[in-house]
Amino acid sequence: MTLYIGRESSKLWKRICAELVTEINLLAANWKYLLAGIVGQYIHGLAARGVHYIHRPGPTLQDAGFFLLPELGEERAYISETLFTFIFLSFVLWTFHPFIFKSKKIYTVLIWCRVLAFLVTCQFLRILTFYSTQLPGPNYHCREGSKLARLPPPETVFEALVIVPKGVLYGCGDLIFSSHMIFSLTFVRTYQKYGTQRFIKQLAWLLVVIQSLLIVASRKHYTVDVVVAWYTVNLVVFFIDKKLAELPDRSVASLLLPLSTKDKDSKTKEENHKLLNGMSGDPADRRQRTQVNGKISEDGNTVVHADATMNGA
Repeated sequence: MTLYIGRESSKLWKRICAELVTEINLLAANWKYLLAGIVGQYIHGLAARGVHYIHRPGPTLQDAGFFLLPELGEERAYISETLFTFIFLSFVLWTFHPFIFKSKKIYTVLIWCRVLAFLVTCQFLRILTFYSTQLPGPNYHCREGSKLARLPPPETVFEALVIVPKGVLYGCGDLIFSSHMIFSLTFVRTYQKYGTQRFIKQLAWLLVVIQSLLIVASRKHYTVDVVVAWYTVNLVVFFIDKKLAELPDRSVASLLLPLSTKDKDSKTKEENHKLLNGMSGDPADRRQRTQVNGKISEDGNTVVHADATMNGA
């Protein structure tokens, strides 16, 4: 039993190391895109905190979702955040599954390049919308009488640039459209395309629908924020995905990693075998050959035996 565990641990470690080398090579080639995506996340956070400074609390707007769904309240608001955290962490762990499991369909670096491109584009559109018109926040901490509904002007540059934790947990004014739905829909659509488990795909879409209802029930957003997110995010992902280059096939490992000594020896033996059998290593250089009286002719023209030539002379 101990020997088996040790052997499997050794295989897992080798798999992790091989995957790490591959991803480092990809990171060296694509770090600019990842950095741009991370900077875009920070800019979006600054914009969301900035609109909080100009937020003015007021009466909650009439909303169909508020009539249909009872409010969770401050005591049960964690339910919506818990589901979102589960979706978020599940997707992050899935993007790193090639380091552990044998079934490898994606490259972690490349999949995050695509995801960040979707997120940044949607967030840019979101910034345009919530700065165009500021709506009174429906959440409990954004209503009239709450100390968190309005932010005092920042006293220092450092205070203006720090967006956590209050800028993330207690934001007001960044309503149309829902940032939670941007992340959830982007993650689910990405797994829909590159995931392998049909049951997980169906469960993921069900969880996003439940997430939509919980966002309205917790009064984090108006119903319009969720509705706009559903068609905006799906359209953005659809069109940008068509513009981006498709992920390379995981079976073509030689494009990303140099051949090992064992692979090189195997490839050399294969080429020598082809040459001994009269086949060139280059498929474009292969020609049809015919054997007559122990001699080989090319392009279908037989080589006439010397005796036959002399007799016919």
